[in-house]
Amino acid sequence: RDGKMEGHGDAVTSLATTHRAGNMANVASSERAGNMLVSSSRDNKVLVWDLNSDKIEQEDEDIKYGRAIKSLSGHGHYVQDVDLSLDGSFVLSGSWDNSVRLWDLSTGDCPPTYCKKRHFEGHTKDVLSVAFSADNRQIISGSRDHTIRLWNTRGQCKFVMGKTKGSDKDTEGHSDWVSCVRFSPNPDFPVFVSGGWDKMVKVWSLNNCKLMYNLIGHSGYVNTVTIAPDSSLCASGGRDGTAMLWDLKEGKHLYSLEAGEMINSMCF
Repeated sequence: RDGKMEGHGDAVTSLATTHRAGNMANVASSERAGNMLVSSSRDNKVLVWDLNSDKIEQEDEDIKYGRAIKSLSGHGHYVQDVDLSLDGSFVLSGSWDNSVRLWDLSTGDCPPTYCKKRHFEGHTKDVLSVAFSADNRQIISGSRDHTIRLWNTRGQCKFVMGKTKGSDKDTEGHSDWVSCVRFSPNPDFPVFVSGGWDKMVKVWSLNNCKLMYNLIGHSGYVNTVTIAPDSSLCASGGRDGTAMLWDLKEGKHLYSLEAGEMINSMCF
């Protein structure tokens, strides 16, 4: 069992920790948050793990690396992505049931939204990616319905980027599935980035949700985007097996690195 943490009943789709942008000094309960891992799976569940190895070894010598301490159930289909608030108090999840859920880890439940429901409604197809803003006050989600939605923590959708079903309005959004969305970790540069199956990486202003740049270069669909801690750089990867590094503030391509195989996940 060395190196394994077992608990899910199907494929694991995403992992999240609180170690973002070196901001652990701002975490209210950094010891608890720093030892926390969250995972999502095609078993329709989210698991919360305690990684405190000293405590685990004392309690159970057979478990060396982590213990599942909470199971969050409520989604009706695969859970594709998760994110964890900086203080480790809330978990965000996106699912193939078209919904986004915000979980309170103190209760293991989803607080009611502004419309008294337990999930965020709006997407018409599978939700593939979710993320918290640096201040944990805003949420973004990307979906197979080709849209990106910006929410508050009460479940109110504030902006939709992309053409919605039944609308002829010309937009600057993706023309195919939105596979990954990420906020800038630097509050002094309020942007977010999206990647999609249209081979595009897009940089958006968080102030007005308008498109700033199209980052063009991938020859296959984009699976993942990530932003450097100081928000000066962005990296993207996907089907073409090329990791591309971009100047986020000028919208320019800097380097390409060949991975040789499809890239599914990246981080700084």
